[in-house]
Amino acid sequence: MTPQTPDTETDPSYMIEAHHLRKVFRLPRGRHVEAVRDVSLHVEPGEIYGLLGPNGAGKTTFLRMLGTIITPTSGYCTIDGIRTDVEPGKARGRIGFLSGNTKLYGRLTPTEILQYFGRLYGMSPSLIAERTDELAELLDMNTFMSRRCNALSTGQLQKVSIARVLVHDPPVLILDEPTLGLDIMTSRTILDFIASAKDRGRSIIFSTHYMTEAELLCDRIGLIHQGELLAEGSMSALYEETGATNLKDAFLHMVDERGAVNGEKAPVL
Repeated sequence: MTPQTPDTETDPSYMIEAHHLRKVFRLPRGRHVEAVRDVSLHVEPGEIYGLLGPNGAGKTTFLRMLGTIITPTSGYCTIDGIRTDVEPGKARGRIGFLSGNTKLYGRLTPTEILQYFGRLYGMSPSLIAERTDELAELLDMNTFMSRRCNALSTGQLQKVSIARVLVHDPPVLILDEPTLGLDIMTSRTILDFIASAKDRGRSIIFSTHYMTEAELLCDRIGLIHQGELLAEGSMSALYEETGATNLKDAFLHMVDERGAVNGEKAPVL
């Protein structure tokens, strides 16, 4: 389906909105790269929106603009009705943002990490302790909560990273490649968590290279290539529009159509 452009005013029924987001990175000698080109979308309460595309498509840049980590060149975002360009601090309090390159303090334990970030969010000690117990159970972390992070495996560190962004129980989750490089058991735990977060009414937008993850979890899909949102909709709608029977073929069909006009080759997924 053709991407839908949100109204110019904030819609209170949407938890996440992007209005004509554009990001240009300036390079030496007057060069520039347009990483995101006029992308508009929305995510409703209790909805999982998957952003799919190859490396360099603009997924991470787009998510970082939503998460108030970088500033758009033009356009704006809202999180739970809050304009991120007007009240960025207030918007951040409503977001749990997970990036693939998020680092943890190696000399702290997972328990200490959650205590530290809980205090940053202004949570009381009793609430931090309650949330720590909940997240340790939810993400199967009880066996390593007292070990230093520099002694944990990649999968264990990813669980701690997810717990860190959840400690303040945000209504909006922005997840950038949450299962990248993880073993199948850890990936399953994280995917189960994402599904349970949706059941609790959280609004989730995440990027992934793994089409099967999107097919399992997502209510709607956005297909992004070279900074542009080529199409979005439910999987059934995308399949009907492209004549495909899976997301990979649907995406390649969209890119082939665009390439036929611009003389481009389809990317490798």
